Amino acid sequence: MKKALVNTRVSVKLRKSEYRDEWYLYVESYPVFQSGKDTPQRVREYLNRTITTPIWDKSRNARTNADGKTTYKPKRDLNGIIQCKSQLDQESCIYADKVRSLRQKEYDNAALYADTDAEQAEQLERSRSNFIEYFDHVQRTRHAHSSDSIIVNWRRVHELLKIFAKGDTILFSQIDLKLVESFRQFIMNAPQGGTKRGTIS
Repeated sequence: MKKALVNTRVSVKLRKSEYRDEWYLYVESYPVFQSGKDTPQRVREYLNRTITTPIWDKSRNARTNADGKTTYKPKRDLNGIIQCKSQLDQESCIYADKVRSLRQKEYDNAALYADTDAEQAEQLERSRSNFIEYFDHVQRTRHAHSSDSIIVNWRRVHELLKIFAKGDTILFSQIDLKLVESFRQFIMNAPQGGTKRGTIS
């Protein structure tokens, strides 16, 4: 079953200045799921750009204030870019849309590759784990109620692994065919008491 995408949507919006007859351009992303937050967040990124000549779409009401004054949403072209009367303002809106497009790709890629990244991170974590500790864990949990002969064999191999490694550590990342063959040769030549010290070649 395919995992549902988060579908974060990024859009360019305007915010009216409190002091001048101008509007701040900003990019808003929603929903954004952040670590440590239980609910989706609305992320705003202001672009240090203002415009003074937006064209309003009189067919799309934004809100009606308490005094009865109606505001409208900005008019956009077929690509969703806010339309302005002045060329300078229009260039600012085109710039804002490029930022929006970049952020949208970042969120889309994050959603698409989140599972892959998580799997790679998990593999990296496993590669840094100690195989000898894992072997001992398997021995104690899976074979706790096995026959004495099986338990003795597992314990014997565990001790031989530590002798072979000259310590208590073999990382999963170190395990390859060469190391496996070296350990096989070591076991074949190891004395019954396990006192011979092996080497990793």
